[in-house]
Amino acid sequence: MNNINNSFDENPDIILIGAGIMSATLGVMLKELQPDITIQIFERLDVAAAESSDAWNNAGTGHSAFCELNYTPEKSDGTVETTKAVKIAESFEESRQFWSYLISHSRIRLPESFIRSIPHMSFVWGENNVNYLKKRHQALTKCHLFKGMQYSDNPDQLAEWMPLIMNGRDRSQKVAATRMEIGTDVNFGTLTRCMFSYLEETPGVGLHFGHEVRKLKQQEDGRWQIKVKELATGHKRKIKAKFVFIGAGGGSLPLLLKSDIPEGKGFGGFPVSGQWLVCTNPAIIEQHQAKVYGKAAVGSPPMSVPHLDTRIINGDKALLFGPYAGFSTKFLKSGSFMDLPLSIKANNLRPMLMAGIKNIPLTRYLIHEVRQSSSDRLASLREFVPQARIEDWKLEVAGQRVQVIKKHPTEGGILEFGTEVVSAADGSIAALLGASPGASTAVSIMLNLLQRCFGNQLQSEKWQDKLREMIPSYGISLAEHPEMLDEIRTHTAEVLGLREVEKVN
Repeated sequence: MNNINNSFDENPDIILIGAGIMSATLGVMLKELQPDITIQIFERLDVAAAESSDAWNNAGTGHSAFCELNYTPEKSDGTVETTKAVKIAESFEESRQFWSYLISHSRIRLPESFIRSIPHMSFVWGENNVNYLKKRHQALTKCHLFKGMQYSDNPDQLAEWMPLIMNGRDRSQKVAATRMEIGTDVNFGTLTRCMFSYLEETPGVGLHFGHEVRKLKQQEDGRWQIKVKELATGHKRKIKAKFVFIGAGGGSLPLLLKSDIPEGKGFGGFPVSGQWLVCTNPAIIEQHQAKVYGKAAVGSPPMSVPHLDTRIINGDKALLFGPYAGFSTKFLKSGSFMDLPLSIKANNLRPMLMAGIKNIPLTRYLIHEVRQSSSDRLASLREFVPQARIEDWKLEVAGQRVQVIKKHPTEGGILEFGTEVVSAADGSIAALLGASPGASTAVSIMLNLLQRCFGNQLQSEKWQDKLREMIPSYGISLAEHPEMLDEIRTHTAEVLGLREVEKVN
């Protein structure tokens, strides 16, 4: 990013901590809603989107619940729960609308750099899993958001859809898959940097890399004072703002705890790291053109759902398998091994201990993953790619995520696998904690934050009109309005250069 706006405003309206997809989304939204608002952005690294938003770390699928089986659990009565999948699918449609607005209004450059069409598939084997997938398909396709989802347990059909996965597979094995042609691959690193490029050229915005926020304290007048250190020089500054957003990925939890707001007490974090097997053989990479998700192992975190993932990164086609879970006490890939120990406080010790006791299978799973050899990882890969050879793949470290631990009135503490916005009662500060689906639903997450922290402005006619301009479905359930969904999908597909969708019959 060139020509960084390094102008310091010591009394801005807004401070954004962390230069990831969440801060970028909120910053752009606020400048669209109120152009004269002033914003200061601080990032401890020297580039935007270098942690969880980066395509090589975690983000990338364009989560729309088409293929992620952990969003559609099978209930005790044998039926499949679709509520979360529908919510995530609606949220991703909001993201598509917002990105289309930014492109149509020349806020970011053409879409080829960050979003492309690619089929989203679920793949399972074994009689019980095949039965589950069939029920999932039947349940999801009752909702128009999932119209066009195909199901097959015919090996010949599956061989056409995913030859790399079916080549060399035992023909007696029961297998099944679903396929959504309108899935997407999103490079959230590129998208984030595009949005910050726009913000840095916008009056009233200061963007500062290599700056670490060390302290936060609310003043008597309600504003927040933060102390920030320029890492290269050691120079320290104090800045005051009416509102602070902590969007620092795994680094959000320590800053939330430092804020000392009552709403943040009792929160803890459990870091989970990851690794990918990355294909190095171009001939094999060309055999696969889909994002294929399987079922997570019992006791594993949802972020560890195994998938064979085609991505376009920096213009090149890549093929990744994993992620393989791991454990590190760091909260960020570039963080410190003291992150976890230093996050343990008197008010979150019990929730963290209780969550740990109740998640012993997760602990066992992580220990097993950490101890895996290259032959163990190859065995996992061969469940997806039967003819895989280890010499065609290399191990790469993925990103670091922090799963939320929070107080629970009866259980003491629980481990949350989604995302959570924690905000002060007065709306003056908010922090985003958690992991998947994260980046793909950033727009809906930030709309929720606006409701919590900018409620009065949000009710104004000016903001309401602008929000409906940016996100035409704002306030409307697309699951309940199929004609509007088709109209919006057609429009966003055209603007974003994506595969066309079917119309309502």
